[in-house]
Amino acid sequence: MSWEYEAMEVEKWVNLEDIADHLSVSTDTVRNWIKSGKIPYYRAGKRYKFRISEVDEWLKSGKMNDENEG
Repeated sequence: MSWEYEAMEVEKWVNLEDIADHLSVSTDTVRNWIKSGKIPYYRAGKRYKFRISEVDEWLKSGKMNDENEG
C-alpha cells in the first residue's frame, strides 16, 4: 500500500494573491467571486485557500464568464 501513497501527487494549496495572479485578475475580483459563491475555495482560519486544478476546471466550465472585473 505504501507504493500507492508514494505514487500519488499531492497538489499544493495556493492563497488569494496566487490565484488572482494565476487568473490575471485583481484580488478584489477574486474576493467578489468568493462572496458571490462563484469560485471554488476553502477556508483555513481567516484565509482563503484554492486548488489550482479546481479553479482551472471552474474556468473551463465557463462559470467565470458570468462575472467580469470592472
